Amino acid sequence: MNRKVTVALVGNPNSGKTTIFNKLTGDRQHIGNYPGVTVESKIGNLNHGDFELEIVDLPGTYSLTARSLDEQIARNFIINDKPDVVVDIIDYSNLERNLYLTVQLIELKVPLLLVFNMSDVAAAHGISYDLPKLSKMLGAPIVPTIGFKGQGRIEIIEAILKLANGETALSPADVTYGEDVEHEISSLQDLLTSLNLASDIYDHRWLAVKLLENDREILRKFNSRDLTEAVKKSDEAIKNKTGNHSDIIIVDQRYRLISRICAEAITSTTDNRLTRSDKIDRILTNHLFGIPIFLILMYLVFNIIFTVGGPPMAWIETFFGWAGKEISGWWAGGSDSALRSLLVDGVIGGVGGVIIFLPNIMLLFLAISLLEDSGYMPRAAFIMDRLMQKFGLQGRSFMPMLIGFGCTVPAIMATRTLDNRRDRLVTMLVLPLMSCGARFPIYALIIPAFFPQKYRGMMLYAIYLIGIFLAVLLAKLLRVTLLKGPPSPMVMELPPYRLPTLNSVVTNMWEKSWLYLRKAGTVILGISIIMWVLTSYPSKPDTTVSDPHLIQAEKLSYSAAGRLGHAIEPVLKPMGFDWKIGTAMIGAFAAKEVFVAQLGIIYSVGEADEEKTVLREKLQRSYTPLTGFAIMLFMLISVPCMATIAVTRQESGSWKWAFLQLGGLTLLAWMITTLVYQIGSALGIGV
Repeated sequence: MNRKVTVALVGNPNSGKTTIFNKLTGDRQHIGNYPGVTVESKIGNLNHGDFELEIVDLPGTYSLTARSLDEQIARNFIINDKPDVVVDIIDYSNLERNLYLTVQLIELKVPLLLVFNMSDVAAAHGISYDLPKLSKMLGAPIVPTIGFKGQGRIEIIEAILKLANGETALSPADVTYGEDVEHEISSLQDLLTSLNLASDIYDHRWLAVKLLENDREILRKFNSRDLTEAVKKSDEAIKNKTGNHSDIIIVDQRYRLISRICAEAITSTTDNRLTRSDKIDRILTNHLFGIPIFLILMYLVFNIIFTVGGPPMAWIETFFGWAGKEISGWWAGGSDSALRSLLVDGVIGGVGGVIIFLPNIMLLFLAISLLEDSGYMPRAAFIMDRLMQKFGLQGRSFMPMLIGFGCTVPAIMATRTLDNRRDRLVTMLVLPLMSCGARFPIYALIIPAFFPQKYRGMMLYAIYLIGIFLAVLLAKLLRVTLLKGPPSPMVMELPPYRLPTLNSVVTNMWEKSWLYLRKAGTVILGISIIMWVLTSYPSKPDTTVSDPHLIQAEKLSYSAAGRLGHAIEPVLKPMGFDWKIGTAMIGAFAAKEVFVAQLGIIYSVGEADEEKTVLREKLQRSYTPLTGFAIMLFMLISVPCMATIAVTRQESGSWKWAFLQLGGLTLLAWMITTLVYQIGSALGIGV
């Protein structure tokens, strides 16, 4: 039986950590949860000789001070789960900044391997270090790599196994903080020992440093009056002797150590070389051109989605139309068969109606992946920071907002990188206003149904911009009412521009598209079947009406779904919606894509078989362009799905914020949609 070795992968954001994780584990990855939190983690397995390596990809973090949830997760995993080896992925071209995390890992006294990634970028910048000397000074083996090319993969694996077997002779480096601070550390160590606090889990020297560093999680965990008083006295003593509080001195001493180590190990550098990224940034992050360029890029993305995605969407639509007719043909002369109706109207009309939009979804995720992998996404946050600060958000909030274009759930989870709780709450409350991938099928259905080809990209662009505009306005409102206070200043690294790799982009696109397909085959299939039952039963008794259309309409109106739709119709009428739209909206709370599936079922069940035209044509006959726009507006502003409410509760720690998000956004959606529809009707726009 192979010996299992647990490996924790840590590193700064943009250090190439995930790329190396993918190169090490290949397709042997699965999703789990970090211990103690319901946050998804990536875990990969690798067999090498007599060893099985389980590699856990920890969240990217700059520090282990645990001011954000990401930092807490990374630190708690290392301390509580005690991995056999910790691999620190370091951007070789930004060594001094990356080594701050390394110094904190050294203080934890863990078996540490340093992977100096992007060594090609460092060489291009004219940077070179004496790696054997640097390894000795840091007390950890170093492996240089070029992650995206897979160079250094075998060397990493072999170095991990040497560390796990105790074959590495290097001794951990000593991290000290000067005589004044060391005296207080020693004093606190003695007190911790006498109080016998968590000596089986935490090293008492490390705990003393964290207490002096004002680490909130440690202070909360060890809420002892004697300890609190001792920490306060130690901090005052350090301030009296040095003129600064202990946490400032500790951070300063770490950077002094890093500077000294780098200065001694450096062999060559070119400080004044203007990099390719610097030259590009002179244009893309320019205070005059940055935002217009970003808006143009987004407009091009949305135009391409409809232009390129149109033909394959039509092919899939044709296929499902053919499949429906073929299956209907199995019941010769038996058009009233319940099983036929379930398969054709429920499954094909529901699930097929959602899968039709897969090409557009894939193109959306492809565009997002290209922008992320190229290094442009952090620039988008940077150029938006000044504008967002005026509305009570910081530039780093823009990253979760961009993720929200894919899915609101991981976007809300991404707010844990914000270390200010008010910033986190404001961001997660407004995130549903970002048009997620689940809403995209609704737009892809409505826009071609009511707007000419030349305006389709513009309409999609407009609905996304409306979401962003409403999000920042709502953030401002929250900042002056429930969550008063200025946003924290943004500190963000701008990684170098890189040419996205085909494997990374395609993998990322396919993973997200597969989640969409999997939802179509599970959640949406289940809801579609339920919806078919609700639209088909109870069956209406025989009627004297002879018109096939009226017969089918009466049956649908008599069904459970029809009755429910009629019950809520008075609330929907001011927005221009009838009971059919309302019926489709009810199930969409489970997943927004279901709205399209349910409309497909309603209009399949509700019309005679000889009129099996595509759903867009049926909507054109029933509604005006103004109603179509109102549908998109309401589905944009209202909460995307029940999973969003659940994750808001999880990340905020309170149902209060989750229900505020649910009720507030639903009310806002009704108010704005009603206003737009009523004004549009009065002016005769789109009616």
